[in-house]
Amino acid sequence: MKHERDCRVLIVDDDFMVARIHRGFVERMPGFVVAGEAHTAEAALNAARRLLPDIILLDIYLPDMSGLRALAELRRGTGSTCDVIIVTAAREAETVSESLRLGARHYLIKPFGFEDLSDRLKQVRDFRQQFQGDSTRDLAQKDVDLAFSSSSGVPARSRPLPSGLSDITMSLVVATLKTSTTEHTAVSMAELTGTSRVSARRYLDFLVKIGWVRVQPRYGEVGRPVNEYRWVHD
Repeated sequence: MKHERDCRVLIVDDDFMVARIHRGFVERMPGFVVAGEAHTAEAALNAARRLLPDIILLDIYLPDMSGLRALAELRRGTGSTCDVIIVTAAREAETVSESLRLGARHYLIKPFGFEDLSDRLKQVRDFRQQFQGDSTRDLAQKDVDLAFSSSSGVPARSRPLPSGLSDITMSLVVATLKTSTTEHTAVSMAELTGTSRVSARRYLDFLVKIGWVRVQPRYGEVGRPVNEYRWVHD
């Protein structure tokens, strides 16, 4: 694939040593350059306005405000069209869900290696290039499905989603399950994704059907057992 220009990456992390490591990763990748570094949210927003990066590697834990608040400010205040990859030690499902709602393309949990980051950067670059050029052209459903799966980190499925289920919500459900250290129920997933309990169960049961999630009934002292879901797909 021929790339017209290098993809410019802004690195945002309050830890100078970690930022240096991420810089080293990016500099190892052909077709990518480091546009700059920032170590606070305010500096990141200023750099985004000034440098106009294509991709921002954004930490959640910043000294002046959270990375999520900075991402919301970025979308609201700068008109930036850059893509964001969250890079953080935060593992809470609520944080992952909010990142997706704010439009983050990927979510990488620290510590991670060069291949983990390079794969995500390449996916985001390819996603951006897929929609550059002739933006008026029509896309087939398979092209749209591929774009959403590659941009959200959800592996391509072997079968289409059932009627009434969306790729965006599926991305949110998958990301929540992948980063969780405990099982989820339809009720907890509904609360985290903003869907109904019935809708959340449909997404979970579909993932069970294709082998990405394991379901295990939990029996209480009274009443019917509660199904608990855990991510098992590599």
